[in-house]
Amino acid sequence: MAAENHSVVTEFILGGLTSRTELQLPLFLLFLGVYVVTMLGNLGMTGLICLDTQLHTPMYYFLSNLSLVDLLYASVTTPKMLVSFVSEKKAISYTGCMSQLFFFLLFVIAECYMLTVMAYDRYVAICRPLLYGTIMSPSVCSLLVAAVYTMGLIGSTVETGLMLSLSYCGRLVSHYFCDILPLMKLSCSSTYGVEVTVFLLAGFNIVVTSLTVLISYAFVLSSILRISTAEGRAKAFGTCNSHLTAVGIFYGSTAFMYLKPSTATSLAQESVASVFYTSAIPMLNPLIYSLRNKEVKAAVRKTLRRKLCRCRCCSSFSM
Repeated sequence: MAAENHSVVTEFILGGLTSRTELQLPLFLLFLGVYVVTMLGNLGMTGLICLDTQLHTPMYYFLSNLSLVDLLYASVTTPKMLVSFVSEKKAISYTGCMSQLFFFLLFVIAECYMLTVMAYDRYVAICRPLLYGTIMSPSVCSLLVAAVYTMGLIGSTVETGLMLSLSYCGRLVSHYFCDILPLMKLSCSSTYGVEVTVFLLAGFNIVVTSLTVLISYAFVLSSILRISTAEGRAKAFGTCNSHLTAVGIFYGSTAFMYLKPSTATSLAQESVASVFYTSAIPMLNPLIYSLRNKEVKAAVRKTLRRKLCRCRCCSSFSM
């Protein structure tokens, strides 16, 4: 029966961001630049954390994993979108489409839980500072990161399995990558059960993780307000503001996209929201954590000075 369902469509056509030919090249150049910045920013953040021993702490261990997740889920969607801008054939195979959906869901769900783990880390650091080294031991940090990827794997497997159970009659995906909502619109069979299940799963992931973040920061704020000096309060809050910015941007766009009926917004609105969290957020996260974090900026300056000294030594030896 499954084979009969899937024999109707063997490939999909990606509609892309726009059908206007005069915009294809400018959009290609724009998103190529965004992708290059995303790659350099996230690889640079990961490399910096690995090289600088002062950044070998739980917070930066989680940040390096966040950079890895951002890099991977941007790479799931952006290269195919770039090819679509400069190619007349915008087809993607059924297998390729479902694979893209699976890996996209894996990394976007992992991002939710990684941000949650980072909020818990800030809670322990500020509210339980004397026990921080014990609670956030290397083994505990490794288990938390493993749990993050496990939740992503479970969620993506369930949701992709639901999409595989549908039969598809249409081929034109009104989107620039294979996402759940555009694919459901192409189904010949009833999608009510799938839509409800996807809504509940997305709601569970977003609500549980966002509530955990809110509760963690409620305790953090309470502890910060009890600090006697203004300088101490500013320093404590300074360790959280970058993470709060990243959380607000990510949860705002994903909640807009998934916590609504599939007919609640227009295709243009969905595309804008999707572009924001598939391309803009992976690019912005390393910028947020580098520009608003004194330790990262200090590590960057130290690394640049070290490389500059090496270059000078090499040039002096060559003379």
